[in-house]
Amino acid sequence: MFTDKEILRIALEQSAIESCCSPEDFLKSENVIAVSRDRAGRRAYLPGPHVFDLTSYGGNVVACVREDLQEVAFAYLAKYSAAHSFETPALHVLDEMLAPFGLKTKFQAEYFLPRADSLAVKPCAFELRVLPPAEFADLYLPQWGNALCAARKEKDALCVGAYDGETLAALAGASADCETMWQIGVDVLPQYRRKGLAEAITSRLSAETAALGKVPFYCAAWSNIPSVRNALACGFYPSWVQLTAVPME
Repeated sequence: MFTDKEILRIALEQSAIESCCSPEDFLKSENVIAVSRDRAGRRAYLPGPHVFDLTSYGGNVVACVREDLQEVAFAYLAKYSAAHSFETPALHVLDEMLAPFGLKTKFQAEYFLPRADSLAVKPCAFELRVLPPAEFADLYLPQWGNALCAARKEKDALCVGAYDGETLAALAGASADCETMWQIGVDVLPQYRRKGLAEAITSRLSAETAALGKVPFYCAAWSNIPSVRNALACGFYPSWVQLTAVPME
């Protein structure tokens, strides 16, 4: 079983691969600007090296940017604190700075890591089933679009379903996005919400994932209150935030 220190170290190491820096750079008090380059081991859904990306574990910001965007990153981070760099109205300013380069901010997310002593299964009135890939191969349907990813089926490693008889009421899926960390996604059918199913399947899948030697992590938009509440209820805590700009086209 992991310790909190080990979980954080693994996350920092993964972020360092993707941000072309060292894990310790995220723990500094001053901002860090790294030149983006292709590195093996990034999360599966990241298509290539970052053009302009900001990541913060709370104390500073690490900018991983294309070489010609270093001055933009420096000027922007000199103007705003770590927290304010990821919110409006600062983002409007960043978009103005990136426009001459044909770029615009697009992806913004908050990531959650589990506390080691919280990897315990929540009680559930429904039957929980652990599903290997062969048993969820037919579940790539719209209602399970958060738990499973049809575009990267080969990365979906494990699921936990909550069943009302033979009816699948809720599904949590773990995607092997990188070597050391699996991302948790959750769906609950509308008629079964507010019954504790999200907590039950998330906590069970997180425990199963950790037992396999992988760190479960959780991603949610800051405005997705139900998803954030589920993360917190299952023992996850806000760990890092990320903002990525992409070409306008």
